[in-house]
Amino acid sequence: MNVEILTPEKKLYSGEAYGVQMPGLTGSFEVLDKHAPMVSALRAGKVKVLRDKTNADAFFEVEGGFVEVLNNKVTVLVEGAKEL
Repeated sequence: MNVEILTPEKKLYSGEAYGVQMPGLTGSFEVLDKHAPMVSALRAGKVKVLRDKTNADAFFEVEGGFVEVLNNKVTVLVEGAKEL
């Protein structure tokens, strides 16, 4: 699936992954390949992009925002973020 992490200033990440772990308002959750469509609010915390075994996972510290999952694409929209 395609994953994008966007802030108002820039696109922080864009690439393929098999899953993403995110900090939801009531606890962390994970979205895997071919997940059903959804929209969810995010709190400040860490996002982990699960890439294939040949690439190391990517980690980001994010401020609050939203995530949209649609047509095997995950779009994370946050107020601010930095790669760890």
